[in-house]
Amino acid sequence: MAKTRAIRGATLNRDSIRFNLPEREEDGDWRDERETVDGELPPLRTTVTVEKPKTILTRNNSPDIAFDRSVNPYRGCEHGCIYCFARPSHAYHDLSPGLDFETKLFAKPDAPVLLRAELAKRGYACQPIAFGTNTDPYQPIEGKWRITRGCIEVLAACNHPITITTKSDRVTRDIDLLAPMAAKGLAAVMLSITSLDPRITMTVEPRAPSPPSGSRQSAR
Repeated sequence: MAKTRAIRGATLNRDSIRFNLPEREEDGDWRDERETVDGELPPLRTTVTVEKPKTILTRNNSPDIAFDRSVNPYRGCEHGCIYCFARPSHAYHDLSPGLDFETKLFAKPDAPVLLRAELAKRGYACQPIAFGTNTDPYQPIEGKWRITRGCIEVLAACNHPITITTKSDRVTRDIDLLAPMAAKGLAAVMLSITSLDPRITMTVEPRAPSPPSGSRQSAR
């Protein structure tokens, strides 16, 4: 019987054709120290690597995109949505769009400082900054790292507009910042909801908060 991986969107690490990353075997360092039971592989531990970028704003000039700048406090996404378009971006780190994308996350703790520096540059033209364009800004690890909140604090202090796209009810933690900004027309939050059927959500986005109950599947 084939071994399966519980509570993850991907079941293995696929090849990265673009960057010639070979499919590879899982090694013992990836796994919780538990034995395989009933054909199921034990859960993978999520690891976080600190990333030190020189800048934090990502710009685009595409006529098909409604924003021209964005901030991604994290790389990778523990929600594990099987349809996520951002998965191939992990190949830039020689990591797989499969399980690596869900379990090997990158955090940018300097993001608020870098963001403040960007806003202070001479000639900076104010336009809404989009969060959640590649990786959900409200990862489970945001509860500890608070990088997204730090960025919102910078934008709130500067009266700078922000848009957020997320699957997570964790965004409500920052309502003390976002509500006053929204009252000024500076903040918009969009919730991405795939289905209200818990059977479907557990299949296509196994570690995202479940819409029917608001429960955080990622805590499992």
